[in-house]
Amino acid sequence: MKKRGRGIGLSFYGTGYGNGFPDVSNAWVRLLKDGKIGVYVGGAEVGQGAMTAFVQIAAEALGVPHDRVLLEIEDTLTTPDSGTAAATRQTYNTGNAIKIACENFKEKLKEVAKDILNLNSTAALEVKDGEVYLEIFPQKRVSLEKIADFLGGNILEAEGSFTAQTTKLDPETGQGAPYWPYTFSACGVELEVDTITGQVDILKAVLVQDVGRAVNPHLVEGQMDGGYAMALGYALFEDLNLKRGVMGNRKFSKYLIPTSMDVTELTKIIVEDPESTAPYGAKGIGEPVMIPVTPAILNAIYDATGVRITELPITPEKLAKAFSDFEKEG
Repeated sequence: MKKRGRGIGLSFYGTGYGNGFPDVSNAWVRLLKDGKIGVYVGGAEVGQGAMTAFVQIAAEALGVPHDRVLLEIEDTLTTPDSGTAAATRQTYNTGNAIKIACENFKEKLKEVAKDILNLNSTAALEVKDGEVYLEIFPQKRVSLEKIADFLGGNILEAEGSFTAQTTKLDPETGQGAPYWPYTFSACGVELEVDTITGQVDILKAVLVQDVGRAVNPHLVEGQMDGGYAMALGYALFEDLNLKRGVMGNRKFSKYLIPTSMDVTELTKIIVEDPESTAPYGAKGIGEPVMIPVTPAILNAIYDATGVRITELPITPEKLAKAFSDFEKEG
């Protein structure tokens, strides 16, 4: 017999290392010979879109097109430590470090432009569209290319460092605010359960994610799609079958993951509520997009059948047995 149910899952997630652990990211910004701008960070790209976000943040901070920003990343010889690509921290932490470095870099550009333009102060100088110009007299302007030529090979660069706000929990009470910022997520699913075979079919799904501000909405949606698929695997498919430290399912022929046939169309809703301490309001959403999905599936199964499942993954065999035991208990 097939039964239909609906469920929701809600979550909040503290980004970064938290609990007072030093959570630092660093960045360097340098003027290159051709007037382009080099950005150097040690934050790793692991598929989350960090490289794109870093370039966008730098371009916005410097007022230049994206193609004028050259990103150097993941090379410990040439980049500063930007912390791990973990804990949903790179967009917030390293993005902040890049923004600070860019702001410091602009001040150094103004100092050089002051000398080139024979000005007595950097007051009212602006940096935009690859030029430094005097806001009150725009004819006084110089391009980044000419600044690079003026320097004659001397390096013009600036550093930026950002430390996230983390506080230790009270060891006696366990109370406190160990993370900042927090991000919020919600998921709703409608599914159908075959109580004979234990087969679960997701019919509809919606995922809502607080992002602070979407630096790149397409990347956010990609993260949401990926997080939903991973959580679906966690809930219904992926079973290591670990017994006494030995993996029973150590091949993909036995360790099942969702395919495109298993992942239904996902309705994605991006909620933008800019975070005041974040680079242009953007929060990280690496792990949060996964968290509410499995609870929503579990709640929908309970809504459909009255059976509360407490062990993952919810394989058809486990589910069919749970239904059988539930009926026997009456």
